[in-house]
Amino acid sequence: MGIFRTKSVERSLEDTEAPEHRLKRRLSAVDLAVFGVGVIVGTGIFVLTGEVAKETAGPAVALSFVVAGVVCGLAALCYAEFAATVPVAGSAYTFSYAAVGEFPAWIVGWDLMLEMALGAAVVAVGWSGYFTELLTTMGIRLPETFAGENATINVPAVVIVLILTGVLVAGIKLSARVNLVVVTIKVAVILLVIVAGLFFVSKANYTPFIPPAEATPKVGGLQAPLIQVLFGLTPVSFGVFGIFVGAAIVFFAFIGFDVVATAAEETRNPQRDLPIGIIASLVLCTVLYVAVSLVVVGMRPYDRLSTEAPLATAFREVGQSWLATIISVGALAGLTTVVMILMLGQSRVFFAMSRDNLLPRSLAAVHPRFGTPYRITLIIGAATALLAGFIPLSALAELVNIGTLFAFVLVSISVIILRRTRPELPRSFRTPLVPLVPVLSALACLYLMMNLPIETWLRFLVWMVLGVVVYFAYGARHSRVAAAERAGVGTD
Repeated sequence: MGIFRTKSVERSLEDTEAPEHRLKRRLSAVDLAVFGVGVIVGTGIFVLTGEVAKETAGPAVALSFVVAGVVCGLAALCYAEFAATVPVAGSAYTFSYAAVGEFPAWIVGWDLMLEMALGAAVVAVGWSGYFTELLTTMGIRLPETFAGENATINVPAVVIVLILTGVLVAGIKLSARVNLVVVTIKVAVILLVIVAGLFFVSKANYTPFIPPAEATPKVGGLQAPLIQVLFGLTPVSFGVFGIFVGAAIVFFAFIGFDVVATAAEETRNPQRDLPIGIIASLVLCTVLYVAVSLVVVGMRPYDRLSTEAPLATAFREVGQSWLATIISVGALAGLTTVVMILMLGQSRVFFAMSRDNLLPRSLAAVHPRFGTPYRITLIIGAATALLAGFIPLSALAELVNIGTLFAFVLVSISVIILRRTRPELPRSFRTPLVPLVPVLSALACLYLMMNLPIETWLRFLVWMVLGVVVYFAYGARHSRVAAAERAGVGTD
């Protein structure tokens, strides 16, 4: 079978019971849904709303969020089936190992490491910016050498990463409680924005709801979207097509629900709770996004919205500066949970890969008291702190997007494959209309990937090539599944 050898679902489930690698099952469907909201609701709702409304979709930005939510929902249905069928840590990595083989699983695991590590570091830098701004409003100014993306060392970003690393090491239930408190704060702020903003909405600002289409200039060189280079298509602002272009942008505000699947092994009733957690968090976030976008474009003409802080600016311009400060606090809370849950997700993917010997097995040790993969968590925390503290990451942020979409494509395809190869597996949740829904999910994600710049594709390919080298230098030779094959033990 070579590099496409698969790891059976039964063997993956057996691995979860090994005493030295057993995680504690303490999460409920509510915990999972809150995790999902915690990682999805971040800068997207506080920033992308104004950017897309002003430059791409106009007041119809709400429809862009609906389209993006539907596309993301297709992938969520695929994740829900896999998470219920294979409730094992590792998310897309574990699913791919069962369906398409070891090498593709390694590639998607390597890809998820990029997505979550870089994503956590990027968001930590954003957290530092909001924190610095909040201190400034209180009359406290941090030196530029110690705060901000261009700082010599971004101290606030490092500190928040290290604090959250400690929370993650201390146990999944503590992480869930901290997440619940912070998510409650940011959802309360968002609901306050919606209710308070309704008093300043003007019907005139919704006209025209879909502004006339405008051609946008071509972008050349490595900044050009791949779809432009391959097919000569250039993005269009406004109009009906502008809604879909806007959806390609705001889609990234939904990224994160897949992290819920990484906690499968720590869920009390994964067959029931995982599909509920994944789908409920996505539906709730879509409703919040649509409501906020409708309020913001109703408060100010779309062409006068801020692209950096649309919510806070809209309230300042109607004389409600106190609400702008509260919004900044909500944004800070939102980013805190995003950093924590991305690090949680990465540690569980890393844990699953180490348990399979594709990475050093000693890293998969579970803390005897806290029941968490503490060695991996500490390594990830240190690496994320270094990235956030010393490297300007704005130019690399799009790598998070392409990495996530690639994982979505592979999971969607894997649903079809596992339905054909293992039709007898018990599935407490089944993706409807297979193969139509998985195919639509894969095609929609590929379309969004093609809207990313060529330079993002090149950086992604470099990371993938590095992953191939690591796999053949270490993983392929140490793989537990390969060792079982050599010993004559069945894996399928």
